[in-house]
Amino acid sequence: MRTHLKLGRKYTLLLGTTILLVTTVLSGCSGNSNNAGPAAGTAEPGTPAQSSDPGTSTGIDHSKPLTITVFDNAANYQGEQTGWYGKLLKDKFNITLNILAPQVAGDQLYKTRSASGDLGDLLIIENSQLEELIPAGMIMDLTDLIKNTEHLSKYVDNHFKPFNVAFEKQNPDGKIYALPAFTADTSPTTFSEELPYSSPILPWDYYKGIGAPKLNNLNDLMTALKDMQAKYPKTPDGKPIVPITLWKDWDGGSMENVRWLSNWYGFEQPNGTTTIQLNAKGDIVPIVDDNSMYKKILQFYYDANKMGLVDPDSPSQDWNKVSEKLTNKQVMLLWYSWQRGFYNTIERGNQGDGNVAVPIADTHLIQNSDAYFGNGRVFAIGAKAKEPERIMELMDWMSSPEGLRYYTNGFEGFNYEKTPDGKFKLTEVGQTAFQENTPVPDEYGGGGYQDGQSKVNSMIMSDFVVDPDTKEFYNSTYWASTIEANKTALTTDWQKTYDAATPTEYYQKNNMIDIVPNINTSLGSDSSEVKNKRSQISDYVKNTSWKMIFAKDQAEFDQLWTKLKSDVEGLGWNDVFAVDKERADKIVKMRADAIANK
Repeated sequence: MRTHLKLGRKYTLLLGTTILLVTTVLSGCSGNSNNAGPAAGTAEPGTPAQSSDPGTSTGIDHSKPLTITVFDNAANYQGEQTGWYGKLLKDKFNITLNILAPQVAGDQLYKTRSASGDLGDLLIIENSQLEELIPAGMIMDLTDLIKNTEHLSKYVDNHFKPFNVAFEKQNPDGKIYALPAFTADTSPTTFSEELPYSSPILPWDYYKGIGAPKLNNLNDLMTALKDMQAKYPKTPDGKPIVPITLWKDWDGGSMENVRWLSNWYGFEQPNGTTTIQLNAKGDIVPIVDDNSMYKKILQFYYDANKMGLVDPDSPSQDWNKVSEKLTNKQVMLLWYSWQRGFYNTIERGNQGDGNVAVPIADTHLIQNSDAYFGNGRVFAIGAKAKEPERIMELMDWMSSPEGLRYYTNGFEGFNYEKTPDGKFKLTEVGQTAFQENTPVPDEYGGGGYQDGQSKVNSMIMSDFVVDPDTKEFYNSTYWASTIEANKTALTTDWQKTYDAATPTEYYQKNNMIDIVPNINTSLGSDSSEVKNKRSQISDYVKNTSWKMIFAKDQAEFDQLWTKLKSDVEGLGWNDVFAVDKERADKIVKMRADAIANK
């Protein structure tokens, strides 16, 4: 099976010295990764006069305030959307968003609200939840509503319809019930990003400060981290630096921080599964197998902890605390591409300062291609939603050039500006507005820039869609102006060291990555019996994983692992694994078909 797929286009001189804005930074829990501005020619945003009433062309009445309850699996924030993005929606649509976030409130939120028959008005949910909610009559049919949209209707035939038709058991008539999230408009086999989603990332100045030793394996990585820890124990303002920091609140079917490091060695946990890992060849391995990559990464974290490399706050902290540490450069090892955006700036890059990819010789990454059919979550409208036309209008605007610019890059004149050739470039403020939480002028809503960003933390069309006015991606990392600005000491030094323009190019040149088609489809929903077993197994696996990392010695680590393998059998492991294997087999076949038909 051929797994090396084409890159979308060749980008140079990036390597993460640019700021990675809101989608990149905040949507980490969902996989890939912004803030955006008005369409060319519009007036300054932030006041009622800045935008014409959308209702004048659609016939929708905006005179009455509308509060939309957003049930949002992607959100790291719960409550009312405030700040500059909240003011924008209020001024433009007379809409207020009230966000309900399971990542904040806990998984019980979904169970309670779905049991009541009303999850919310606007729903950002998992594919597996969609499969449950359609038969329950809790999802609105969007087929006719989307026909009247200006922007979303363009994506129905190639993106939304194929996704919805695949839910044939729940949707035999092929209706449009949901719009997949982070949909890219490249191709099903293209990978456009200059850095894989999960790979080893270190602070370049610290790494060079210990002599930039070659990293052959994870043991070498730990030795390098120990040396960096000894040489750089605190930030310039006295904050403690930790080599590795972990957090619990993103854990799903297993330990999330283990899941993504498994990708370094070619195994992923497909969305919709919790008991398996899958590689590019189609090999399916139970996570409780003694030779699984899941166990290998648990062992790595245990060894790192015994060396004093793991943040002691890890068992008790949440993602918000981790993000503060990333902003302050208090963490050495990063593994999500978007984590660079908490610290990296062009100014720091000019000083050779920033987090960059540092390949480990024995790794072989697995990387999904662009999310042409979405990323495993969807946008939907609850069946009991009031004024669904206004919700659909909002979703259509979010997928318009104006809406995408606001979400991905802030607002024109503050975060970015137009260049003489009609393209965009980040302003000096825009380069650091996220990290520094730059104060926003009152006319835009006031408060801090980061505080006021969209807390929805998800998009329908992703930043890997081409802006029709600039002919560039909405993702500012790939603007020609950003690429030019990123010719810094950091990037040129990295490129000279690794003889590659980008990390993705390096991994490809050295046969260290498999790029596989991104499969986002109906994988079937669990029966009530399997759902209960999966929940119990997942809780047990997560809890035991954390205990293993912080075990007092190797004997306790091994004992916990042996007990885990035995106990999950009694919780119904074989039944859940059988379901997951069937889902993985479907993914393997669809990947082969995508490659054959590309």
